[in-house]
Amino acid sequence: MKFAFYGLWEDERPRLQELSEKYGFSYAATDEVLSEDNAKLSEGCDGVSVLGKSAVDGKLLGMLAGYKIRFLSTRSIGYNHIDLRAAKKFGFRLCNSQYPPDSVAEFTVMLILMCLRKYKQALWLQQVNDYSLEYLKGDVLRRKTVGVIGTGHIGGRVIDLLSGFGCRILFYSAAYDARLTEKAEYAEPDRLYRESDIITFHLPLLPSTKHMLNAETLGKMKEGVILVNTARGELFDTETLIEGVENRKIGALAMDVFEGEDGIYHVDRTDDILRNRNMAYLRQFPNVVLTQHMAFYTQLSMDSMIENSVEGLLDFNREGRTRFEIAF
Repeated sequence: MKFAFYGLWEDERPRLQELSEKYGFSYAATDEVLSEDNAKLSEGCDGVSVLGKSAVDGKLLGMLAGYKIRFLSTRSIGYNHIDLRAAKKFGFRLCNSQYPPDSVAEFTVMLILMCLRKYKQALWLQQVNDYSLEYLKGDVLRRKTVGVIGTGHIGGRVIDLLSGFGCRILFYSAAYDARLTEKAEYAEPDRLYRESDIITFHLPLLPSTKHMLNAETLGKMKEGVILVNTARGELFDTETLIEGVENRKIGALAMDVFEGEDGIYHVDRTDDILRNRNMAYLRQFPNVVLTQHMAFYTQLSMDSMIENSVEGLLDFNREGRTRFEIAF
């Protein structure tokens, strides 16, 4: 059995080699994302694995199908980078990867605390040897109401962590979990928007969730609301964010993801001009924290993603199904 791995990171290679020896499969691998130029690498393989930054469109899926590939795994939780309609047309079976929620959940709480304690401003001031406290008065989480939208593995873990701070927690999710009411209170979106001082989003990118943060929904929120997004940048309408920060409707904004981040995040652009003007503009504000889609990036997550990807492809080939399969 042989698999092709695209976009393979250096810190994935040791674990992949261990898994190859353990389960007895061979592999071809490249650090390049899947493209028309390297799709032939998959020829003769029994499955393909890509990373979340690989845009797998209909043309690429057609090329893979031409090489008789039927199973495709993405080493990410999200799969909006795969053209599902084309995947169905060509008869692909798809699976994603899961990883323990701790990495992203802990990063989310860190961003909340950074906003409350104005850490970005403090960091900037230190760079010019200004150690005054004039602009740095913060607040404490215990006094706040936090709204959590989306309570899957990550959102649920965020609630677990927040409960230790003694803050009031509201949550909303399409899939209601009564167990969460031990630590948080269920609220319909409008109420959650109205009562929350801080709102953190943990949803997949779907047609129904794209730009769910827009002028209408922001208008329902408190003045000075703190917004956190460690899920997908396209959940937020960027123009709404800019206006909200400028008019101080948004008190602080922390995002590990950004609309139009592809080709920028996870790439060294030190000596280049960024062509995402909205990103460059928002980054200037002292109350806006942007990180480079790194919340997931721990050894725990990296090991889990490669392990799940291998398991999914092995299961597809040996048993015809896998617990990681994407229904579409």
